[in-house]
Amino acid sequence: MTQSLPQSILFCCDHNAVRSPMAEGIMKKFYGAGTYVQSVGVMNDLEIDGFAIAVCQEIGVELSRHRSRSFEQMQQWGDDLSSFDLVVALSPASQRQALELTRVFHLEVEYWPIMDPTGLGESREAKLASYRQSRDQIIAHFVERWGEPAA
Repeated sequence: MTQSLPQSILFCCDHNAVRSPMAEGIMKKFYGAGTYVQSVGVMNDLEIDGFAIAVCQEIGVELSRHRSRSFEQMQQWGDDLSSFDLVVALSPASQRQALELTRVFHLEVEYWPIMDPTGLGESREAKLASYRQSRDQIIAHFVERWGEPAA
């Protein structure tokens, strides 16, 4: 059963370089500007991943300007976790971090087990196939939760 879109949503993963930026970009493309969407990582030690940029470009989602950031940086820059209606963790480490940081708030934290495509596949084409699989898992969660894209 599809639900109404939250006012604000935060996607998180390990590095904010692959899964959470893909989710952020796809969410904005699918459902428009009605929902405030951000993404963050447990750590910020990697730039946006080139394969993530490539597989999102295939569906018209632009990620090349994404700047990775951590939970810590997000709070330093004034984005308070308590201001989000929903936090979606895309990795076990980010789920632990989100639960730890939100335990004082009445905040919904959901876990979507999205495959980490980094390090999978030998050739460029095999790597792209892994990234597409992760992208498509994210899309499947969106459609299941909020229905088909607006347009």
